[in-house]
Amino acid sequence: MLGYSSSQKINRLFIIDERNNKYPTPSSTILSDISNRFDIDPSWLMTGEGNKKKVVEAIPIDVNCILNVPLVNQYAYAGYLCGYADAEYIETLPTIPFIVDHEAHGHYIAFEVRGDSMNDGTEESYLEGDRLLCREIKRELWIDSKLHIRKWDFVIVHKEGVLIKRIVEHNVENGTITVHSLNPIYPDKVISLAEVYQIFNVIEFLRPKRR
Repeated sequence: MLGYSSSQKINRLFIIDERNNKYPTPSSTILSDISNRFDIDPSWLMTGEGNKKKVVEAIPIDVNCILNVPLVNQYAYAGYLCGYADAEYIETLPTIPFIVDHEAHGHYIAFEVRGDSMNDGTEESYLEGDRLLCREIKRELWIDSKLHIRKWDFVIVHKEGVLIKRIVEHNVENGTITVHSLNPIYPDKVISLAEVYQIFNVIEFLRPKRR
């Protein structure tokens, strides 16, 4: 049960030592194995006092690891197209916290997924209502050089709407990107970068609890 190849290691603990008429004291290794296997407090094993079960302490979250960002919900897409460059508009948006594992640099914003174009039934899908933490890519990095399309999914703020897609081709010379939906009913589409206002990497996402 503890993974030992021989039962002698455990059985000898239940044999009284004739030299002192006491049971032998288990080694720290055996105590640790029993504690971890059966979720028993090691102090209780040694003394019989206190709580038998281990007390699991909650690990406090470093507030420096919480990133509060503006949230563009699925009903605010049209408003964002008009106000994305307006700091006063951005300040009116609700905020949402994300836990990050490093200090955040750059411009971050969250978008709520609308529709099923990025849902193919796999674990890579984004479902309607998911909240995506996104970091903006500076314009010169997608106008003058190629995007890292194999590493990220993208949010593209296009003149016709906010798109959540994969980019399967970036033609710097022609100034176009080809966007791809995970849902196979949506065909790939070529977009002129002249019609794009912003591009974001999808860094992380939150999924509301569903039944």
